[in-house]
Amino acid sequence: MRDFSNDHRWLSLNTATVRKQGDLAAIIDACARAGIRAIDPWRDQVAAIGLDRAVRLVKDAGLELSGYCRGGMFTADEAHRPAMRDDNRRAVDEAAALGASCLVLVVGGLPQYSRPGSAASKDIIAARAQVHDALADLLDYARQAKMPLAIEPLHPAYAADRACVNTTKQALDLCDALDPSRSGALGVALDVYHIWWDPELLPQIARAGQDRLMAFHVCDWLVPTKDLLNDRGMMGDGVIDIRSIRAAVEAQGFAGYSEIEIFSEDWWGRSMDEVIATCIDRHRSVV
Repeated sequence: MRDFSNDHRWLSLNTATVRKQGDLAAIIDACARAGIRAIDPWRDQVAAIGLDRAVRLVKDAGLELSGYCRGGMFTADEAHRPAMRDDNRRAVDEAAALGASCLVLVVGGLPQYSRPGSAASKDIIAARAQVHDALADLLDYARQAKMPLAIEPLHPAYAADRACVNTTKQALDLCDALDPSRSGALGVALDVYHIWWDPELLPQIARAGQDRLMAFHVCDWLVPTKDLLNDRGMMGDGVIDIRSIRAAVEAQGFAGYSEIEIFSEDWWGRSMDEVIATCIDRHRSVV
């Protein structure tokens, strides 16, 4: 297991962590000042400043992208599926233009929440079948763009509105079904916030192996959690044994960034420099 105590070479900042303190240009500038070498930007933040400018700023700052957030939201009624397909292809193209290491996929829940305007449904089995089919279609497109796709399983509390893939096992089952040769085109993005509770986590990490482990996200689970979406904790402030999960991932050969992704009204209310400084400190002492 790598020693992070002396530097933050392997820290990546998911730009949602400071999304309310400034635009993507300001975030890139702050990361450069702090010596952060990688980010994972969100599509809306890129759109706000323009893709061409975002590409230029990333290049000028010498940043790598540990991922790009996000594609997916595959579930939709028939009328909305063409727009879903086109939107995901644009996400692949944007990720490729920015030089991302992978496109992170949040697969979607029931259609009316994933693609607003879709006819309401309670059929989560059908939703999971749609995810399989839409992912298969996107995988063909992503292969041509040489952009790896990383499925992010989300905590079961998000099954209805954000992701009907809720465990590492489910995500890997999709990988095995659609990419049985382990070509490097399809894998998983594991966020400790979503997977820490899973009794099958460690054997599933071993099952994933180095070729399926594309991204690793860290934050913490607060007790009590006041809001499932926007009350994530800074690493060390909650109950997740982050270091043991990182040890399991790295035991499989993962040697990429530990990406800090914190959705928090608390941390969004602090200055960008304070948040980044705290991220660096906790990355060294807790992650």
